Amino acid sequence: MSTDLNSQIHESAKIIRTALNGLAPKIAVVLGSGLGGLADRVTDAAYIPYGELPGFPRPGVHGHAGMLVAGMIEGVPVIFLKGRVHFYEGVSSAPLKVMMRSLKSVGIETMFLSNAAGSLRPEAPAGNLIAIADHINLAGINPLSGENDDDWGPRFLAMGDAWDKDLRALLMQAAKALDIPLIEGVYAWFLGPTFETHAEIRMAKIIGADSVGMSTVPDCIIARHCGLKVVGCSAITNMGAGLSDESISHDQTIEQAAVASKNFTRLVVQFLKNLHMQGA
Repeated sequence: MSTDLNSQIHESAKIIRTALNGLAPKIAVVLGSGLGGLADRVTDAAYIPYGELPGFPRPGVHGHAGMLVAGMIEGVPVIFLKGRVHFYEGVSSAPLKVMMRSLKSVGIETMFLSNAAGSLRPEAPAGNLIAIADHINLAGINPLSGENDDDWGPRFLAMGDAWDKDLRALLMQAAKALDIPLIEGVYAWFLGPTFETHAEIRMAKIIGADSVGMSTVPDCIIARHCGLKVVGCSAITNMGAGLSDESISHDQTIEQAAVASKNFTRLVVQFLKNLHMQGA
């Protein structure tokens, strides 16, 4: 691992640890496009702009605030990450590695990843949620390509358990208790920033995808590489291109993510409480 990257992880972890002031969260939640409002429920909160954390991502897309929020939510210690960068912004994997490994360094054990996504399932239209059971990388890149960081993980990483089935079962239980519709599905990562063509959506359906988007998979890969468990869900903002008459846009993504955010907030809070009760 490069000295610069190692130094950035060390310094960012030090800043986060100081802000935690003795708080010891075991889970961090990445909030996707239009889902940042959940972090507003945190009490005794500490706020750290990504710009104050060496090497952290600098989000450049509307709906991604670029703020780390740490504190308590209904008795559960947690870190929220308001915003991410996307590979279509022209960034390398380094900022994402710094983020994930800094969180690992301060004691995080589980990453909850969320995103706004397009649905390929008619029973999960805009406003619904899909629990991510697995993913397909259609972006043509892997954030672990290049020299391996042996201090953090293996050169060849098994991904059969990329999305933790036990944590996903706990998420499904939380949805059932709250009477929130939640199906499991496979998320396909397209690089973006263009939305998918009709032919690409047909292809994704044929190979087993249930939702599509432009993020999250690299987050999962880097998190798993350094030993973090991963669970997550998509807030559905539209049907995939050609599956409805709607016109797809980023404005629509933000608008429909806000519709899904009410159930998303309830679901994540219940999941955090259930996980905390298990001692995780």
